[in-house]
Amino acid sequence: MTVQKTILVAGGTGQVARSLTAVPAQEGIQVIAAGRPHLDLLEEASIRAALDKYAPDIIVNAAAYTAVDQAESDAEAAFALNAVAPGKLAAMAAERSVPIIHLSTDYVFDGTKAEPYVESDPVAPLGVYGRSKLAGEQAVAAANSAHIILRTAWVYCPFGKNFVKTMLRVADGRDELGVVHDQRGNPTSARDIARAILDVSGQILAAPADIKSGIYHMSASGAATWAEFAEFIFATSAVLGGPTARINRITSAEYPTPVARPANSRLDCRKFSSAYGISMPDWQDSTRACVETLILSGEWKS
Repeated sequence: MTVQKTILVAGGTGQVARSLTAVPAQEGIQVIAAGRPHLDLLEEASIRAALDKYAPDIIVNAAAYTAVDQAESDAEAAFALNAVAPGKLAAMAAERSVPIIHLSTDYVFDGTKAEPYVESDPVAPLGVYGRSKLAGEQAVAAANSAHIILRTAWVYCPFGKNFVKTMLRVADGRDELGVVHDQRGNPTSARDIARAILDVSGQILAAPADIKSGIYHMSASGAATWAEFAEFIFATSAVLGGPTARINRITSAEYPTPVARPANSRLDCRKFSSAYGISMPDWQDSTRACVETLILSGEWKS
């Protein structure tokens, strides 16, 4: 009789957490996503109670404070959820000899490098959000030797708040949109992230002693600017009779925000592919699938 293994996901309603429960796991593995009040990362007692209740074999931390601009005036809250809480979660997992997979971000870099970033490149976050996520990486690594930190980027899926849904919704009734063309990154599907996490988890559960701890970059293959991303979204939508708009390619200076974004946040994922044998899908294929789901279901309006 196969013993059921449990993956506990912190961050019950986020894009990656919801995708992890929607994507089929391997036989013998159950995925439980828990958010507040069942798992409140800001309360040590809640974390401990959840770990006692679910007795996970792997923990995935997909919870985060992701309001990049708002974090500038809400630093305490950003650091509480992105830095302090992951450290506590990782420590309590370590007490139980449970490995942790922790999601981080491309925003730990300042974007001045011309080529895609590798894991060993110097980090230099431009704002509070990036600094809080970097502190979270450091806290997790210090608290639990069995850690896998996955930096990803520009996350989207058919639900939640993200760039794809925003573009479709804003284009409804508008002919033209200004979108930044001097920031380049890797648009990454939350479903692809979930599939990769489940694959990594399966490998860890099959050979617990062989966990390859460390930081890995895990984003979609290929890159785009925000404007190119938007143009592809609308080209796909147009074929399906969905909302479209002309894109006016603008500079970051023409669209000022409270905190600067990296001009280049492309991630080199060869280390991840070498360690776990996983190649992430091309961003265009996954974007097309997401847009098709949104248009055919009408969920782009929500």
